[in-house]
Order: sequence, then structure tokens, then C-alpha cells
Amino acid sequence: MRSPTLALGALLLIGCYTLRPTRGTTPAIGAQVAFDVNDAGRVGLGPIMGSEIVQVEGRLVSKDSAEYVLAVTAVRTMRGGEQVWSGEEVRIKSEYVGPPYERRFDTTRSVAVGGTVVGGFAAFLIGRALVGAGSGGSGKNTGETAAAHRGRPRAPITP
Repeated sequence: MRSPTLALGALLLIGCYTLRPTRGTTPAIGAQVAFDVNDAGRVGLGPIMGSEIVQVEGRLVSKDSAEYVLAVTAVRTMRGGEQVWSGEEVRIKSEYVGPPYERRFDTTRSVAVGGTVVGGFAAFLIGRALVGAGSGGSGKNTGETAAAHRGRPRAPITP
């Protein structure tokens, strides 16, 4: 019973995150950000990240007027694929990308996922309780104990 409770708690703590445009503000250093890569960026970043890159995501390490330094955690490609990176730092020129997106906690989605998980877990527990309550054996009470039943002679087996 302890493991399902811990798993449920972990699921609720994960929550849901979405990428939202920063709308003219520069994200803070250390923020989780993503950038859409333009055609010039695909050409310029191709040798490092691949020529089919459409979006790069990671932690913002530094930023100046000419470039961003990103500790990359994921790269998304034109064909819908995603490559997971382990925080390698990459310099990305500002002209290679569009405006940044910031990864933010989405309360609405988190509540919806949490409600679904809790509801499913409650339905599972109720179902188990109902099945357990209805499984009382054959329904006949012979009044014999298990010890009395074991002492009874067995009928011979005939071929």
C-alpha cells in the first residue's frame, strides 16, 4: 500500500509545464527557455546540432546583445523527433533564433492531471474493496473447522 501512495505523490509533484512566450522581456539567467530556430540558424547550427533543428531548449547560462549561451537539454527536429542532451553549453547567435519561450508551471493542466490520477486511484481502490467484499467463498457454512476436515478419510480412487 505504501508504494502506490508514493507513486501517486510523485505524479502529483511532477505537474505540467508549458512553454510560453516571454513577450519582450529577457528571461532571467538560469531560467529554462526554448527558442525556435530559423533558416539561418539551421545553417549556422547545423554542424553542431543537425540541419533539421526547429527548436532548442535548455537553461540560459548567459545572454548579451549578440548571442545566448544555453545549457541544452533538448533539440526538436522538423520531423517531430526530439534529441535529449545533457546540458552541453552551446553559443547561439541572436539572429539564428526567434523570441524566447520560458518554461512555466501550468496550474490548470496540473490540477486536471492530478484529479484524473486521484480519481483513477480512488476507483481502483473502490473496485478492489467491492470485489473483496463479494468473495466470501461458496456461501455455504458447514460449521466444520479446517482441522476436522483434514482428519476425514479420503475416498479411494477407482480406475
